[in-house]
Amino acid sequence: MGIASLDHVNLRTTRLDEMIEWYCNMLGMRVGPRPPFPFPGAWLYVGEHAYVHLVGVETAAAGSETELKLEHFAFSANGLDSFEAHLKTNDVRYHRADLTAVDIVQLNVWDPDGNHIHIDFPADE
Repeated sequence: MGIASLDHVNLRTTRLDEMIEWYCNMLGMRVGPRPPFPFPGAWLYVGEHAYVHLVGVETAAAGSETELKLEHFAFSANGLDSFEAHLKTNDVRYHRADLTAVDIVQLNVWDPDGNHIHIDFPADE
């Protein structure tokens, strides 16, 4: 067996609607098909793939309200200039890291629950 790629990230949240809106509006994802689980949630898609699975929970023990075990997750992307402009237009806090040693530009963002996400762009864009 050989691992080829990350399939999805599953995030528990007390802010399900806010998280759906953020991932759709900030990262351009869309809500798509999800099995009929007996708990609230959403699967967020890019193209035909559900990369982020959200699970709605009622207790405050989700996301940044507890000590996180996952430091970050990342996406590869293109369109650096337009994405950075989108973040600025929407007044989204982010940190840019130009990683010349590996030829990428990393834009670090945090969702409403405080989960750290970085979006990696080719440095030559």
